[in-house]
Amino acid sequence: MIDLTGKVAIVTGSARGLGRGIAQRLARQGATVYITDVNEAGVRQTVDELAAEGLSVRGRVLNVADEAQARQCVEAVHAEHGRLDILVNNAGINRDAMLHKMTTQQWHEVLMVNLNGVFYMTQPASRIMREQRSGRIVNISSASWMGNVGQANYAAAKAGVVGLTKTAAKELAKYGVTANAICPGFIETDMTLALKDVKLQGPFATAWDLMVSKVPMGQAGKPEDVANMVAFLASDEARYITGEVINVGGGMVL
Repeated sequence: MIDLTGKVAIVTGSARGLGRGIAQRLARQGATVYITDVNEAGVRQTVDELAAEGLSVRGRVLNVADEAQARQCVEAVHAEHGRLDILVNNAGINRDAMLHKMTTQQWHEVLMVNLNGVFYMTQPASRIMREQRSGRIVNISSASWMGNVGQANYAAAKAGVVGLTKTAAKELAKYGVTANAICPGFIETDMTLALKDVKLQGPFATAWDLMVSKVPMGQAGKPEDVANMVAFLASDEARYITGEVINVGGGMVL
């Protein structure tokens, strides 16, 4: 069984959805987990709910696209505990549009959160982990990193996350720090459930049905499916795994 007792973790974008599932899993394995998100009410609610389970969780309001906020968050957690063992860069947004219609604002907003935000959190965390000669960085990329219609900004950012992850893995390996990327496929979250309300013409009644049809396993994944992989990569059992890009998508990418 994965044991994260005594570990200190930060999970970005963890007030709901996939991030919440990841934070919950890490905390259930014994880690002290910082729930961070731009949604202050969501942070409070998630912390209260997970604390009611007896889990060790803390909350911080955080906009990862703000470099100063990101650095202060990492440094504050380190100052409080004297260590930082796990960083999960999960925070992300989407502003989908076809390439010829995408605005520069849509482009920049997604790159700021989904790529710059990962760098802003990873850089200060890497300094701490180098010094303590241990640590786990898990970045949430996406199956879309290889390109997806209507997601030029999102795909570019998630591809950037893969490149950043591999570079971090090469630079940090000799310090006992690993960096890996997880690429979720079609996962059931508040955002994807909204696709059930998007009606289509043709063989699929809704956009949800269309997406599920692309998954060989015939169903959407659950946040815990991704959280299980994060917990493993964050554990001592994964000490010799770094620089990997791992699909969690029911065969959606083969």
